[in-house]
Formats: sequence, structure tokens, C-alpha cells
Amino acid sequence: MLRQKTRIEKTMCNDAIYCSVERVVKERLKQEAPRCLDIGAGSGDLLRLLRETWPGLEAEACDYHIERFALKDVNILQLDLNTHPLPYPDESFDLVTCSEVLEHVENYRAVLREIHRVLKPGGLMVVTTPNVLNMKSRLRYLVCGFANLFGPLPVKNQDRFATSGHVTPIPYFYLAHAMLDCDFRELQLDTDKLQRSSRVLSILFAPLVWLGWNQFMRLERTRYHTLGKENEPYVAQHNSQIIRLGRTIVVSAFK
Repeated sequence: MLRQKTRIEKTMCNDAIYCSVERVVKERLKQEAPRCLDIGAGSGDLLRLLRETWPGLEAEACDYHIERFALKDVNILQLDLNTHPLPYPDESFDLVTCSEVLEHVENYRAVLREIHRVLKPGGLMVVTTPNVLNMKSRLRYLVCGFANLFGPLPVKNQDRFATSGHVTPIPYFYLAHAMLDCDFRELQLDTDKLQRSSRVLSILFAPLVWLGWNQFMRLERTRYHTLGKENEPYVAQHNSQIIRLGRTIVVSAFK
């Protein structure tokens, strides 16, 4: 049985993810005082970090659990992403962040379409989600059929909005595919940290992974004809170090 994380451990995990988001925004968004929307804002820690980097940041937030939000000077709206669109006009924001949210919703593609709608042209989106393709997760899936951080859910009586309820595992390619389908551009893949356990497993299973990957690419290219110049770079990233070893994927893109 997997050990349940303590509140302190969860906070430390979120801090590392938020710092990765802040780093990506700083690298990619060359703007002094962007207008930002944080989707699934939680207690407001990510917005607090971004405001330390951009003191003039104009921020909005939305979440289902608005009672946890601690920033008194930021407007937050309660929202069920499964049933409602984002309650903001078209082209309202220079930056939209959505950290550890998409795995909790039923239709992440609809959420990405809404993010694209509310972003200004040239605006930046940064999303994070658990990496279900690192070596630790792949081994867990091989053994029990569940990806890491995803497991059996209660039927009918579960709390749909429980902060620990992961209902949608999203492999990187399908996240990238959804973003491209929404007309996002210049996708960039990052991670919050490289897992030591996945590094060890990557070494142990290196021959199997190498042989299997090359066989997979050969068949997809020559027999099934599923690879082309538009999608092959994103397929190839499934064998990258970030995907094999990264704990959380951080994906950013411009409108």
C-alpha cells in the first residue's frame, strides 16, 4: 500500500511545482506587469510567488474550494470546470496558469479551449500535471494497471471535488495534442524535478526500453503510418529524460 502524504509533504511538493511554473514564466513571458488568471488557485501560493517576481501583477483566480484562498486583495470566483466555462471575456489575460488541476477534471480538452479563448494573442499558458510516464509510474502500471498517483476511485459516492481525487491521467503526447488542436504554439516541456527512483529504474531497464522504443517507432513509422512531421517530435519526447525521470510535467505554450 502506498503511504499517504502528510500535509507538510504535499506543501513541499506544491512549492517545487510552483517554483517551476514561476521559472518558466520568467523565462518565456517578457512582460513587466502581466494580467494573470490562476485556475485552481488553492490557497493562492502560486499567485503569491508570481507577485514577488512581478510586483505589478494584476491577478484573478478561480477554484471550486474558494474557502481555502488566502489572498484578500485578489478576486476569486467559485467554478466547477466540469460544467461551466471560464467566466471571463475573450482575450482578457496575458498569462494563465493551471497547476495540478487538469487531472481532476473530466474533460481537460474543454478546459484548454477555454484557456485559449481568454488568453490575449501572444499570451502564455503554463499547466502542470503528474507525469504518468516516468519509470516509476510505468513500473507501477506494469504491476497493477494503475499509473503513479492514480488508483481505484469510489463509485457513485466519491467527492468529485476532493483535492486528492485524480480522475484523468494525461500522458504528455495527448496533452500536447490537445494544445495543438486548440491552436497553441511553441510548446515547451519542463519538469519540477528528476526522480531518483525513476533514474535507478531507467538504468536497470535501459536495454528493454531501448529495444522496445526502437521497435515501437519502427512499427509506427513503417507499418501503421501514424508518425508524421507534425506529431513525431511530440511522440519522440516520450523517450526524453524529462518524461522518463520527471515527477511532474510543466508544459507551456503561447496563443
